[in-house]
Amino acid sequence: MGFESYLMTKVAYTKMSPTTVAPIARHPAAVQTAASRPLRPASLGSSDVKAMLKAELKRRGLTYADLVMRLAEHGVVETEANLRNKISRGTFTATFFMQCLIAAGCDHVQIGPLNRE
Repeated sequence: MGFESYLMTKVAYTKMSPTTVAPIARHPAAVQTAASRPLRPASLGSSDVKAMLKAELKRRGLTYADLVMRLAEHGVVETEANLRNKISRGTFTATFFMQCLIAAGCDHVQIGPLNRE
C-alpha cells in the first residue's frame, strides 16, 4: 500500500464543490464554500484604537492636561503621566476609551476605513 492510499484510508474526504473539501462525516448542509462564508471585518488593534483617541483629541485641540481636567469633571481621576502612558501603550479598557471620548466632547467616532499611513 502506497503512502497516498494509506492516507486516504485513514482520513476519507469527499469533494463537495470546486472550492470546498470536507470530511465525509460532516453533514453537507453544514459545509460552507469560500463564496458563501461571511467576510470577517478588519480587526482593530491597540494601535488603531490609540490612533482614534489621539485623532479625536487633536481634532478638538485638547492636550493630555486638558483631558485630565475633563475626566476629573466626570469623576475619573488620572494623572497626566498616567494618561500619557495608557494612551501610548494603547492597552486600555473600552470603558476608559468611552470615558475619554465623552470627556473630550466627542459624540461619534469613525472606525472604518482606517487611514494607515
